[in-house]
Amino acid sequence: METQTTVRCAVLTVSDTRTLDTDRSGGIVCERLTGWGHEIVDRRIVTDDLDQIRAVVAAWVHNPNIDVVITTGGTGITQRDVTPEALQPLGTKHLAGFGELFRFLSYQEIGTATIQSRADAWLCESTLLFILPGSTGAVTLAMDRILREQLDSRYKPCNFIELLPRIRHDPKPKDHHHQ
Repeated sequence: METQTTVRCAVLTVSDTRTLDTDRSGGIVCERLTGWGHEIVDRRIVTDDLDQIRAVVAAWVHNPNIDVVITTGGTGITQRDVTPEALQPLGTKHLAGFGELFRFLSYQEIGTATIQSRADAWLCESTLLFILPGSTGAVTLAMDRILREQLDSRYKPCNFIELLPRIRHDPKPKDHHHQ
């Protein structure tokens, strides 16, 4: 039987009030990831500050020992919610289907309130980045109904993890106009 590929993950909670002891959403992410056989390389909490959020995630994106970054919090529409704005510039390929699927599944639970969520995902060079809302319900939904399968190298027909080696080793596209 095929074995699961261990993914090296970093988890960031964006909150002005939570600590590692009170961060239930980040705790759910870490609990799920380790339960699925993945490794937590780093876990942090930062305030709703665009520069802090971007600095932490940028360092993780450039760390070759981190495959996946998952953030929780800061995805709403208030003035303090800046996680998508902080992280979008780090993205090299937008994975729009993640946010679309998240809101579709969330709609089944909370109705039209799901449109207030700006959950999203990006490929940042060769690191996968998932931006989740901060509520425990949203985190549980994303982890159990989307990321569980997409972070499992055995999931068929395809998953993000089986693509990572190809993403990391694909040669730069050739410029056919100058040959």
